[in-house]
Amino acid sequence: MNKIWLIIQREFLNRVQKKSFLITTILVPLIFPAIFAGLGYLKKIESESAKPSVVHVVDKSGKFEFTNSKDFTFIKTRDSLEDAKNVYKQTKDFALLYIPTFDINKPKGFVIYTLENSGIEKIGNLTSLIEDRIHDLKLEEYKIDNETLKNLKTDVDLEQINLKDGKEKKSNSALLTIVGTALGVLIYMFIFIYGIQIMQGVIDEKTSKIVEVIVSSVKPFQLMLGKIVGIASVGLAQFIIWIIIISLLTPLAMSIGFKSPQKQMMEQVQKKYEKSPEAKEAVQAQKSKTEKMITELIDLPWSKIAFVFVFYFIGGYLLYGALFAAVGSAVESIQESQQFQFPITIPLIIAYFGLILFVLEDPHGSVSFWLSMIPFTSPIIMVARIANDVPDWQLALSMVLLIAGFIFTTWIAGRIYRVGILMSGTKVSWKVLAKWFMMRE
Repeated sequence: MNKIWLIIQREFLNRVQKKSFLITTILVPLIFPAIFAGLGYLKKIESESAKPSVVHVVDKSGKFEFTNSKDFTFIKTRDSLEDAKNVYKQTKDFALLYIPTFDINKPKGFVIYTLENSGIEKIGNLTSLIEDRIHDLKLEEYKIDNETLKNLKTDVDLEQINLKDGKEKKSNSALLTIVGTALGVLIYMFIFIYGIQIMQGVIDEKTSKIVEVIVSSVKPFQLMLGKIVGIASVGLAQFIIWIIIISLLTPLAMSIGFKSPQKQMMEQVQKKYEKSPEAKEAVQAQKSKTEKMITELIDLPWSKIAFVFVFYFIGGYLLYGALFAAVGSAVESIQESQQFQFPITIPLIIAYFGLILFVLEDPHGSVSFWLSMIPFTSPIIMVARIANDVPDWQLALSMVLLIAGFIFTTWIAGRIYRVGILMSGTKVSWKVLAKWFMMRE
């Protein structure tokens, strides 16, 4: 045990003392807030300095009267469409909008001509203006005034209450799904990144012959276990530092120029209804929804989620780390390792797609259940499910199976590692790996 601890210390200190570790650990969390702040600032400058886009309008229906705004300046023409096209082609204006005579119940034939492909935002805004006008025409046709329409509109705030264990507890499926998915994807990325690091570290030591000196003092299994745990410690330390720095800097970056999705949504609502008496009411409703979501987010069982996340975070990493170490011991370059990496990554890919296809739709379905029990997929799937009140017996069973899976894969990987780490110049195949596995001590 003491030798394994020494190897863990060696792996940890060797990596954290490198300049690349310090640069990566500090720069990576700085990059994202800097990107947010930079892009947000550029968008703000661009929005403030942007001139209205000029739109030529050929209105054959005679039903449209566009008003100039900070987004668009409209030039209405009575020319034929072909003449209007010729005039428009001589300009650098945004677009030519053709409005045919149309049936308001089946509006067709609207065309926008542009000299270059435009962004979806401008096209979307123009489409909204047309839809709003057709909406008003329908109200006139059906003799419905805005007050009647407003009374017909009904917003239902369906409150979710969980009755589990005889207690009433507020719930939000959308929020739980977002949190679970984010944590599952995080584990997926961590396993991939640090699993490859383990394999690269083993290949480096094997090719530099340092390993021959090390295994004269410790058993190959102790070396493999120490390396896996040591690199895991580096990853966890790096991950914790990233969370702290990003948590501190992201709010600062957002205050410079970046807008949160909620804030952007509120501005869009305000913009859409800026000339309507409903503006204040719409914005207030959006504010209430945002405040409610924040309250529900705070009320999530974060202590349980954090415990489960750390458990599967470490368990999944150790399980796959042992397999990546075995592959690293069998080959002498990253290129050679590709044929052995693929089978290892298949369960991870299944877990990722299982999360998207099954857990998001039904976190308590049979496929979601079984994927959260199988040790090769449970680190991603169970973490994605945990925010949705997984029964305790399922959680306990999944954890036991993951521990058993880790012990089993470490045993298999150890038998390959003890032989492969000292082999060089051997062309490795699946048959050779099986031979190493069956070889006696």
